[in-house]
This record gives sequence, C-alpha cells and structure tokens, in this order.
Amino acid sequence: MCTVVVRVPASPHEPVRLLAVRDEDPHRPWNPLGAWWPDRPGVVGVQDRLAGGAWLAAKPGRLAVLLNRAGDPDLPADAIESRGGIVLDSVEGAAPTGRPRTLGFNLVEVDGTTVTATGWDGHDLRRVTLGPGTHMLAHDDVDDPTTARIRMWLGAFTEAPTDVPGDAWWEPWREVLAATARLSPSDDRAIVRDNRAHGYPTLSLLACVASVRPGEADVRYAELESPGHWNPLRFA
Repeated sequence: MCTVVVRVPASPHEPVRLLAVRDEDPHRPWNPLGAWWPDRPGVVGVQDRLAGGAWLAAKPGRLAVLLNRAGDPDLPADAIESRGGIVLDSVEGAAPTGRPRTLGFNLVEVDGTTVTATGWDGHDLRRVTLGPGTHMLAHDDVDDPTTARIRMWLGAFTEAPTDVPGDAWWEPWREVLAATARLSPSDDRAIVRDNRAHGYPTLSLLACVASVRPGEADVRYAELESPGHWNPLRFA
C-alpha cells in the first residue's frame, strides 16, 4: 500500500519530480538506496534482501517504482514469481508485457520526461501514459478518487510548487507529507501508514524523492526513525 506522487512537466525541458513512500513489513530486510546489482552497471535502488529485487531503482534518465495492488493470477502458488525483478527490468528498458506471473502491482516508469503507469490485477495488464500535471497512485488506479489518501491530498500536492530555488526542490512536498502525518497512521486517508488495522503487516518505512530528465536521475533517500510514525525526513 505504498504511495507515489509524480509531477509530469508540460515542457520537455523541465524534469519529472517524484515522491515515493514505501510500506512494507518492517521485519522484511532491505538495503537502502545504493548500487546493489553488479550485473547492472549504473543502476541504483532500494533492494529487497530476501528476493534480491528492488522496490525503486534508477539509472541516468530512467526510474521505476513498484506498488502492490490486489490481484492473484490463475497460477499455483509455487509458480508465482517475485515482483522485485519487474523494477530492475523496467529501469533497463523492459516494461512488463503479456500476463506477468506475479501478484498484482502498479508500476510507475519514468523515461526522460515521459511517465507511464502499468497496472496488473492478476487478469488484465493496463498501461497509461500520464499527461502533464500532478498525479497520485496507491493500491488502485492513477488519481483514483475512491482511494481515500488520493481524494484527501492530491489537491495539496498539486498546489505545492516543485520549482523552488536551490537544490531541495522537494521541501514543499515534504511539508505536505508532514501535514498528512497529523492523521492517525491507521486512518485510511494517511500516507505515513500503519496498515495492520486494515489486515496487512505493513507500515511506512522510508521515502525517496527523485528528479529525472533525459540522461539524468537524481534520487534521494530517507528512513523513518520508527515505522509508521512521522519524523522530519532528511533526504540524502
């Protein structure tokens, strides 16, 4: 039940801006943003240690990040594959096609200043290109008003500028994220979340911000000091 906010520029001369908040079982080990895949030179990402894949990965000019969504393919349990490889393949230019042998997912892909979102519900694979503007994605469709956190916060992220002077372009979005954390982490409108009240063992653990343009990808990482509880994130 991760959350992604992405701003697609109207001009190809401006960068894509992205904020991604990761929800995961805090007992599932991960490695922070780094170059964990020696067979994929130039790729950095947040690695899932158990499966070896990535939640988010980037290389110059490209980025991909995966969010879980409901959906079981018509396969035996031992034939279902990890979703982590999808991100690594995507950032190398291989988008998912056909009928993935994984549980459901949403995949956000940035290629230069083009942003696409691919949704897999176990039955249908749907891919859309996002138009200029600010978009949000969680466990259902892009900008879905039936998703409580999107309905509550998309307007605030849209109004917050990301062309502020200096390097910390993400500060206005971080302020919005801080405002969302005034809600209880179990509130369905929350972005910094404790999903155990909803039957999932996942809590918000970390966030990344990224600025992407052709040939460049600047990704920053920060962890929450306590899973599911807000502290001012220091992206580095």
